[in-house]
This record gives sequence, structure tokens and C-alpha cells, in this order.
Amino acid sequence: MNDIPVNNVHEEAPFPLTEVDKWILSLTDDEYQYHDWEDVKKIIAENNLSVLKRKPSDLRRYMKWTAETKAEYGSMTNYLMKNRLPRTWGSPPFRPASTIPFDNPSDYRVLINDWPYGLTPNMTHIVVWSRTAIETDPKTGDMTPESRSSVANFVKRFFIDRLGPGGDNRVLWFKNWVALQSVRALEHIHVIVRDVEKDILDEWTKELDCHRLLN
Repeated sequence: MNDIPVNNVHEEAPFPLTEVDKWILSLTDDEYQYHDWEDVKKIIAENNLSVLKRKPSDLRRYMKWTAETKAEYGSMTNYLMKNRLPRTWGSPPFRPASTIPFDNPSDYRVLINDWPYGLTPNMTHIVVWSRTAIETDPKTGDMTPESRSSVANFVKRFFIDRLGPGGDNRVLWFKNWVALQSVRALEHIHVIVRDVEKDILDEWTKELDCHRLLN
């Protein structure tokens, strides 16, 4: 069963729906086709990020959860700062240790996405949150060449190199354009990995001492 009546879902959406979202909400889970690796690779290569989609039931639950969370906490930023991101960051606007995105471990937090896109089971959707601003082009809302290079370097040293030979064929990443972001106040990138063991995922997502407040 749907958590939100289909005829009301567009009006009650707690964040902007893409045309793909609206189409997905008209489907059942049985009609949904999961993104496989080659599909995600192509979408990212073409920067056609608006076609990334969640399973219909997951999208409805995400919309319901987002609406309830905003009602309880006032904003998604407040929820994330209270429950998911380092207390050492304080409140926005942040004062990062480095002005270079993902340069200092205290400035970023790696987490498994609580609400992943509808991917095949061998893939894991990770979000890397940053208290350092990631520069975007104000005209397009997309990353600048400089910020794209900076993020790519981080992804290589943190994710790809950890996987060893062939690691570059098991890691994809992207940053949603501003218009596609459901949490705009907090900088983040998305990382998709495939066939990665749980112990490595746990290593990537563990809380570091620099993320904890001293007693």
C-alpha cells in the first residue's frame, strides 16, 4: 500500500519532485526496473542525474519521512546535525579546518545513505558530508572544474585506492546539481560502490576521534 495517496502526492511533496519522480510514483514496485552498474555509470558520465530514481515504495516512504522529520526538527539540516553529523561541526555557517573540500578528515563524514537510489543489490550508496563548501557554478548549479578535480582526488585516495587493483572499476561518484538536492544547506557528494565487503564499508563509515566532542 502507498503511504501517501497518489492523487495528493505532488501537492504534498516535501521537496521538489523531478519529472522522473512523478513518473515513478505512478508505478508499482513490480513495474520498477533497478539501476545496474552500467546504467549508473552512463547516467553519471552524461551528467544526466535527474533520471536517478528510487523504488516507488521507497520514494513514498522517503517523502513521508522527510515531511515528518521537517515537522519535528524544523528542517533536514537540524535533523542531520542532531543525529547524523559530527557535533564538533557546530551549526552552520561552519568554520572548517581546511578550505579545500575533503582535505581534512575532521571536515567530512562518510555515511551509508539512509535513503538510497533503487540500485541492484551488489551496489552500496554512500553519502560524504562536508562542512567545507564545494564550489559550484552559479549559472548552472553544477560543480566547477576546480571543485570537480578536488573531489575526484579525494574519491581516488579514500575509496578507489583502498580497494586496490581494479578499484577504479568499482567506484562511481557525483554531486547533484543544486536544483536536484533535497538537503541544500549541507554540502555532500554521492559515492556508489559495487561488490565491497562489509568490513571495508564499516572502515569507511566509522566515527573518528576528530568527530567527537571532548568531555
